[in-house]
Amino acid sequence: MAVREIREIGDPILSKTCKEVKEVSERTLELIDDMFETMYEANGVGLAAPQVGILKRIVVIDTTGEDPILMINPRIVETSGEQTGYEGCLSVPGKSGIVTRPNYVKAMAYNENMEPFTIEGTELMARAICHELEHLDGHLYTERVEGELVNVETENGDDDEE
Repeated sequence: MAVREIREIGDPILSKTCKEVKEVSERTLELIDDMFETMYEANGVGLAAPQVGILKRIVVIDTTGEDPILMINPRIVETSGEQTGYEGCLSVPGKSGIVTRPNYVKAMAYNENMEPFTIEGTELMARAICHELEHLDGHLYTERVEGELVNVETENGDDDEE
């Protein structure tokens, strides 16, 4: 496993649409391991493959630090409610902004064995799923910010960025 470089806003790869994963190879498994390690090292709660320079529809999320979730070829199938709050991104370091997202999300995806599964989430999990899946279509949360981006004050390096 290795920590990979996180691409930052302005990098053209972040505005590209990712390709579906057809099969999970050893290289894909290595990428997934590296994505988890990179996300944890950066104190994030989510990371999408294009953020580490790979145009594949792969997302990792862990909102608690104890519940890692892998989503291959994810898609949102249902949303409801609304939540508004500050959001950050590992690809937009030191900044956050207010974003409105669904408060409930249901998504379908595949695991590392290409077996389909459904995941449901509310609040932070719903926000993380929406945020990370937008990366797969070349979008950053900054496109949704209501008002201005603000500088994040970091204390002890513990940002909760996605």
